[in-house]
Amino acid sequence: MDLPHTPSFRLDGKRALVAGASSGIGLACAVALGEAGAEVTVAARRQDALDDLVATMSAAGMMARALVLDVSDVLATQSAVAEHGPFDILVNSAGFARHSPAEETTEEDFDVVAGLNVKGAYFLTQAVAKGLIKAGKPGSLMNISSQMAKVGGPDRAVYAATKHAVEGFTKSMAIEWGRKGIRVNTICPTFIETPLTKQTFDRPERRAWIEEKIKLGRIGKVEDIMGAVQFLASDASALITGTALIIDGGWTAE
Repeated sequence: MDLPHTPSFRLDGKRALVAGASSGIGLACAVALGEAGAEVTVAARRQDALDDLVATMSAAGMMARALVLDVSDVLATQSAVAEHGPFDILVNSAGFARHSPAEETTEEDFDVVAGLNVKGAYFLTQAVAKGLIKAGKPGSLMNISSQMAKVGGPDRAVYAATKHAVEGFTKSMAIEWGRKGIRVNTICPTFIETPLTKQTFDRPERRAWIEEKIKLGRIGKVEDIMGAVQFLASDASALITGTALIIDGGWTAE
């Protein structure tokens, strides 16, 4: 009897681009890919933070390099990806939020959040895919979305709108590029403890609301995302495209 073999979670020989890698979820994703053997290009706007991350990852035996990049600048992003690619793996963790009641949303707030979360994400994904198509290579492209791509929440109308949009273009891109071997998926975390979410967790009433909604009874950690990123980047997920991996502790189960 010939037994099946579990596909490898290793990423040796793969080149990965992680945008928004200077802190929080993006940093954790970069480490996860580096631990699995990928050569990781960490991208963000802050050179000093990237240099610190590259030095730390390199000291731990991982392959990493820095790329200063503002994903909201479409032309600069397209140029950088064309110059430094092709990348076999993309993790886009660059994102932004300005939370407010829906009746108080300003046009500027909407444009800034949508400009990064939707427009920036769209054209970054497109740029990496173009490089793969030109090189005739398969790939795995991931956008860090949110559980708010599946539900709504107070003060989050704009943010939820942008994440719902990411889910839409992910499905369409997956359909278009599937026969080229390019997979496109999202990861949808619940509230994760990072420097950017500290302000939310410091509000007792908001923290209580979050903990009540998460069925596992705890707030997420960046480590909760790392295995999912390795999985979607690797051959272990070879038949998964056009979908969302929801890491929400059961928030959206109801």
